[in-house]
Amino acid sequence: MLPMMTTIRSYVRQSRHTLHRLALDPRVHTLLRWGGGALAGFLLSAASLAAAPQPMVLGLLCAVTGVPAVFLALGGCAGYLFFWGAAGQQGLLWTALGLAAAMTLGRGRMARQTPLLLPALAALIVSASGVAFQFWMADTTSIPVYLLRVVLGAGTAWIFAQARESPVCGWLTWGAAVLALAQVAPLPWLGLGFLAAGTVAAAGELPAAALAGLALDLAQVTAVPMTGVLCLAHLARFLPGNRRWTAALAPGAAYLMITALAGRWDLLPLPGLLLGGLLGTSLPGLPRTEPKRGEVSSAQVRLEMTAGVLAQTQHLLLEAEDPALDEEALISQAAARACGGCPCRKSCPNQTAAAQLPKELLHRTLTSPEDLGLACRKGGRLLSELTRSQERLRVLRGEREQVRECREAVIQQYQFLAEYLQELSDGLSRRGQCPEARFTPQVAACANRPSPDNGDRCLWFAGPECKYYVLLCDGMGTGLGALDEGRTAGSLLRRLLTAGFPPEHALRSLNSLCALRGRAGAVTVDLAEIQLSSGRTTLYKWGAAPSYLVSAVGTEKIGTAGPPPGLSVADGRERVDRLSLRRGETLVLVSDGVGGEDALRCCAAAPGEPPGEVAARFLELGGGTGADDATVAAVRLSAVSMGRS
Repeated sequence: MLPMMTTIRSYVRQSRHTLHRLALDPRVHTLLRWGGGALAGFLLSAASLAAAPQPMVLGLLCAVTGVPAVFLALGGCAGYLFFWGAAGQQGLLWTALGLAAAMTLGRGRMARQTPLLLPALAALIVSASGVAFQFWMADTTSIPVYLLRVVLGAGTAWIFAQARESPVCGWLTWGAAVLALAQVAPLPWLGLGFLAAGTVAAAGELPAAALAGLALDLAQVTAVPMTGVLCLAHLARFLPGNRRWTAALAPGAAYLMITALAGRWDLLPLPGLLLGGLLGTSLPGLPRTEPKRGEVSSAQVRLEMTAGVLAQTQHLLLEAEDPALDEEALISQAAARACGGCPCRKSCPNQTAAAQLPKELLHRTLTSPEDLGLACRKGGRLLSELTRSQERLRVLRGEREQVRECREAVIQQYQFLAEYLQELSDGLSRRGQCPEARFTPQVAACANRPSPDNGDRCLWFAGPECKYYVLLCDGMGTGLGALDEGRTAGSLLRRLLTAGFPPEHALRSLNSLCALRGRAGAVTVDLAEIQLSSGRTTLYKWGAAPSYLVSAVGTEKIGTAGPPPGLSVADGRERVDRLSLRRGETLVLVSDGVGGEDALRCCAAAPGEPPGEVAARFLELGGGTGADDATVAAVRLSAVSMGRS
């Protein structure tokens, strides 16, 4: 019996290690994203109004790009054929044209500068395909349904693209999702639309619940007025007592009450509403709101107005055009300088012609007076002055590029500040809902030089809303220059992150600063953002060396080296990896003065050592005794005791 128990334990342990390894595998994450996109396309294709298919898949395609768009389109095509058969042929055309638009424009510069471009393109696709099917396929779709499709195609393209940035678009996204799911029932007594509606009523906001109910009414899946049911269920959450159970049971209870008052008994939606209520109160991360009063609402209004002004200023700066360089003036100035000191100027018949030479000469290589195309007795003087004008043109272009970089940096800061203030405004309604910390961070750092002489700057500090940051800034080279760059970058990022700036915005602000100061490659950044409520960790790298994740399963290299910040204001991007530290894993951040292969084998042999010993051993065996500054930081999470207050 004992050998059998040992075998079972070994099998369970191996299975757990396998699942854990798969959970950390980025390829698995990629497959899940692709599968989620295909499923979303499949379900959205079921959306129906007036018993006709609707172009919601097209709307979502306008909000994504790349490989996920391909899988979304495949799922949408399969859904149109599965749910609608021959009637879904127009949906196939919408999806194909939407995929072409997503892959062509996607997140390109034109689409970013013109937010209404893709919604307008979606409306054009739906309207043109409707006319084509009327003429060539003898389609009998009525004019009201045709117009509804056009509006829905453009509207969902805008709503899905803005869902994360605007609360109103987020509410409309919930309504669109419920409308699509209303037609899907894997079991006769379980409609996915009712399940999603119950979830929104239990965990969402009142506008989202009202829109979800309106979507069910428009889908005509029950004769009971679902808008009233879900609004009543949402308001029941604020009754005294156990709010969790009240919120969970409110959708079902409200449905029974409205059914009794209306005298229309239809119990098929009841299981979905009850399960949705339980789901809404069980899953973490769903939006939950409390009543807003007095000063909170006033502060929200002021923050949103300020964010709107900053966003408007950003758009005005984007629309501003650079003034054109006056190349004709450069030609005239060169001719004036050449002819002004020429002894033949009084008798020269070509002074006027010299001032009117074509500006294309500024873009050619001029080697002899014959290249000017002008008979001039002192052609060498004019050639010399035109060469000087070419140099001046190059200088002006360089200055123009610097001004453009400065303007790009200013536009970015307006965008970051607008989004930051909007996030602060949204966060005021979530006061008191900060998740509880379930883990305590343990951080240790080791360096081959003392802090006053080390250009590497390692910091760890708490952020807002149960976040914790570990930051390693590596000033390139050694000496006072590297020391100053590392300290400046570390201090700036710490202040921004502590204030609540998103890491992406903070890192891109540092990138703009490095680019404008002409300090490209002066510093690299390794930043780990840890959610102490869940152990989820996001690792941001900008020019930094790869990191290592040490666990009982083994050691995994995280991230790849990329270009440092400061190369460009507009094109710079940090590299992002997501992982988990909730099972006692140790994350090791290293500067570029540390090699990894020998230390990688060392850490794999001793995964249970404290973070301080892991960092010291990694530094010792990673070649951290060379001329370059070398720093190793190790972080691990320990579970908070249940008895701790």
